[in-house]
Amino acid sequence: MNITKQYINNTVPIIGTVILYLLFAYNLERSDFLNLLLLYSGLFYAAWQIINATNFSFWTIAGIGILLRVLFLPAIPNLSQDFYRFLWDGRLLIQGVNPYIITPSVFFTDLPSALEITSGKTVLQAKELFLGMGELNASHYSNYPPINQLCFAIAALFAKGTILGSVIVLRILIIAADIGVLYFGKKLLEKLNLPVRNIFWYFLNPFILIELTGNLHFEGVMLFFVVWSLYLLHQKKWFWAAVLLGISVSVKLLPLLFLPLFFKWFFKKEGSALYNVTSSFKFYVVVLGTVVLTFTPFMSSDFISNFTATIGLWFQNFEFNASVYYVIRWVGFQTIGWNIIGTVGKILPIIVIAYLVISAFLRPLNSTQDNSISRTQHLITAILLGVSFYFLLSTTVHPWYVATPLILSVFTRYKFPIVWSFMVLFSYSAYGAAGFSENLGLVAMEYIVVISVAIYELSTKKPLPFLTTKEV
Repeated sequence: MNITKQYINNTVPIIGTVILYLLFAYNLERSDFLNLLLLYSGLFYAAWQIINATNFSFWTIAGIGILLRVLFLPAIPNLSQDFYRFLWDGRLLIQGVNPYIITPSVFFTDLPSALEITSGKTVLQAKELFLGMGELNASHYSNYPPINQLCFAIAALFAKGTILGSVIVLRILIIAADIGVLYFGKKLLEKLNLPVRNIFWYFLNPFILIELTGNLHFEGVMLFFVVWSLYLLHQKKWFWAAVLLGISVSVKLLPLLFLPLFFKWFFKKEGSALYNVTSSFKFYVVVLGTVVLTFTPFMSSDFISNFTATIGLWFQNFEFNASVYYVIRWVGFQTIGWNIIGTVGKILPIIVIAYLVISAFLRPLNSTQDNSISRTQHLITAILLGVSFYFLLSTTVHPWYVATPLILSVFTRYKFPIVWSFMVLFSYSAYGAAGFSENLGLVAMEYIVVISVAIYELSTKKPLPFLTTKEV
């Protein structure tokens, strides 16, 4: 009887999860928010059951995670159309055209100019890709860094004739990166004497499967290099850690924010001030040198102008699922009568940078030197809190952004990013059948819950007990 009950407890969550993922991948419209919420809630509960309520071995759960990713292979993303722009950039790149110097919309508004810029090159299935990515995306220059562009080019190279084929190639790359996160995340958890099952709050989290594997966002590829870098840094292999961190920046620019927090990692109690600063300086040189090297093939005055202008748009023009910024925006409307994003969007990044720099210099030296385990955990915790503070002040927080605090949290005692990985789903309520319209009540609920959990964990120094991973 006990064996039968145990078998049921172990298998029912897996069968239920497979069914829910198939419904999610092949039978869900983004505008159907209620169905989205119900499916996601069921998947989240099933993931918790598999992680904490079964006696499966580590590699059995890992195999389940891989199987669930494979279910998505032939599915076209249903919650994001960004992948159409990925395919566009990749198809330009394999023809030798710099994707940073021309926007897709030019091909449809001024074709002679487009052909002149691209030396007569065009894009296969251009109209379908253009319509798929949407007018807003098509009207801006690409803001995806070079290693990310390399992934797009690989998809174009192996499947340039079909959109579905290119999607499958991109998905295989993302799945491979997630397996890399699993591998190096497990090794780092072992080195930090933490439960290795913690990694499944990333690897088996439905948020990760849906946003990365399902919707083809490349945060997972960036995080693969970040986790690998942190593992090597813990092993005191600083040079290759710096190279990998630089590569992660060339997938997504976000790790640039982390850099100030590495400053005291290299400080030694017995070392002179000059020795300590020099050690940190060498790390930064390798990181930034790697970044510059990856950007070199695209370097031109047009690239610099277009790329920086597009990045600036995220701070000064776009707004979605924000928290503190929406409060500031409301105050602006009440006091001066218009949206002050143009001003606030310039100030908030400065506040974030100041916070990170101050955090880096004010971190006590004795927390970074004596014990390598303590030093690594302090560093990862500082990065987690820093990136969370950045998102708290951001004007735009797309759901897939939460992947970064989520993976960092598995190496710390903080669990609020796991809660966030569920609550961020409510941002999809903005995509209704009648068009885009944010429900600010649901946005407020999302952040009230997440911030409350964070305050609880920071003040009590206790993680939420039902999210504490149990080893079996």
